[in-house]
Amino acid sequence: MNRKDFIELMAANGAAMATVPLLGFPESIGFHPWKENQGFSADVVIAGGGLGGCAAALAALRNNLRVTLTEETDWIGGQITQQGVPPDEHGWIETHGATRSYRDFRNAVRDYYRRHYPMTEAARTREFLNPGDATGSRRMSHEPHVALAVLQGLFAHYISSGQLTLLVNCKCTDAGVTGDEVRELKAVHRHTGKEIILSAPYFVDATELGDLLPLTGTEFVTGKESQAETGELHAPGKPNPDSHQAFTWCFAMDYVPGANHITDRPENYSYWRNFVPRMTPPYSGKLLDLRYSDPKTLEPRALGFHPKGIQTGNRLNLWNYRRIIHKKNFITGTYSGDTTVVNWPQNDYFLGNLTGEEKFAKHGERARQLSLSLFYWLQTEVPRPDGGQGWPGLRLRGDLLGTGHGLAKYPYIRESRRIKAVFTILEEHVGEANRALVAGKRSAGHAARFDDSVGIGYYHIDLHPSSGGDNYIDFNSLPFQVPLGALLPQRMKNLLPANKNIGTTHITNGCYRVHPVEWSIGEAVGMLVAYAQGKQISPHAVREKEQTLHDFQDFLQSQGIDIRWPD
Repeated sequence: MNRKDFIELMAANGAAMATVPLLGFPESIGFHPWKENQGFSADVVIAGGGLGGCAAALAALRNNLRVTLTEETDWIGGQITQQGVPPDEHGWIETHGATRSYRDFRNAVRDYYRRHYPMTEAARTREFLNPGDATGSRRMSHEPHVALAVLQGLFAHYISSGQLTLLVNCKCTDAGVTGDEVRELKAVHRHTGKEIILSAPYFVDATELGDLLPLTGTEFVTGKESQAETGELHAPGKPNPDSHQAFTWCFAMDYVPGANHITDRPENYSYWRNFVPRMTPPYSGKLLDLRYSDPKTLEPRALGFHPKGIQTGNRLNLWNYRRIIHKKNFITGTYSGDTTVVNWPQNDYFLGNLTGEEKFAKHGERARQLSLSLFYWLQTEVPRPDGGQGWPGLRLRGDLLGTGHGLAKYPYIRESRRIKAVFTILEEHVGEANRALVAGKRSAGHAARFDDSVGIGYYHIDLHPSSGGDNYIDFNSLPFQVPLGALLPQRMKNLLPANKNIGTTHITNGCYRVHPVEWSIGEAVGMLVAYAQGKQISPHAVREKEQTLHDFQDFLQSQGIDIRWPD
């Protein structure tokens, strides 16, 4: 089964109407049909409607470019919507460490709740409203379909005016390339099979797996580099291109006390119920268990689970970890209980990666079976504090994810193909310990300072277990910058990355892969295209002359993109 057929199957198994109307694709809103071999031309074609793709599109649009944006599912928003993952953010996010437009987006999500939900006065008037009060997304956790509604609202007038062509259910499958430049992309509608040609002077790969890189012949790397290649403190002795961070097929659930919502036993339940990961260093035991390997120490760590959100001793209650609705924030009677998203160690999938049609189909289906098995285990076997087993009142909430099968539309991707870049971000640039070894006292507790910075971000270096058999790799980083050189392919002149496919290593991808950093990367790329188009120069030329680079950085800062952390 190829990737197209696999996603078709997911749609057929869980065809459900989205919570909010979909915009932009003519067939979905009743305008003219999409004709075979019809072409669209624009100033920039962006493949992939995740956070990086959306941010790139918004930046290009507000700077008067015409944009074609494709998305292979029917939801834009990537990890925050179709993948069901509440934001992973640092502690300064409300004031700095992200772009102004990202904070505006977050506040628009809060305002959506204030306008449309029956919230308590205390919650409604809270400056930094957090609908889910999650312990894992401490600054803000919310329902995926609300983020979708906000993003659609940001694009609505651009679609109406014709400045933006948004093509959902659309995947790029081929490319026309001449020398070092992409001329056009061929995209296929995943339901009808009809093809379309997309042309532009610039192309952006904002796909979740770096799909345009092999299509266009752009040089890229995958998996782990060796210490001999990068000199990184935490790099292994041998490279392994097939070793990628785990991905996760998330799902949402709530709890109805006294009800029996036990699902059919998944076909692979016995396998996953008894599965013990083989890792170095060793994992804590069975995967479906209330223990896992502590990411920092790798020692077994006990967890708790109670779907009423109550304390479970000194153990983290997994129910609260990615909670997206905390009923206490809403008027009494609105919700009988809380709602949470399951993005836990227990449904991390690390038996293979997704780069390739056959791999995507095989490992995607196995990851779905793992998540369904985890849910069934929670309903029937997980130990309860009272000594019993299972919580039959647990209920899948696929309606909040736009599906009928209960799982997210798309797996949560942590690692993709990465361009061979003009400049590669290494652990010595952003890792606290490696930075100290290289820079000594000169580091002064800060990450490397890049003269060509086009953004900033922060997250600790967080590598989940890998398909190469590594256990967690988790250690401190420093507030970092996004260098322009990491956004420029070594050879290709008009293709730019805007997701997890920038010039990082396997190690440094672990801190550049989260929500606000992906947005910042995408926004910088959208503005880079606008600037290069306006100056009639190549994106690479922006970096080559000091005055041009400074002019571009002033352009970024004028639109709310910080390029340096405050002292």
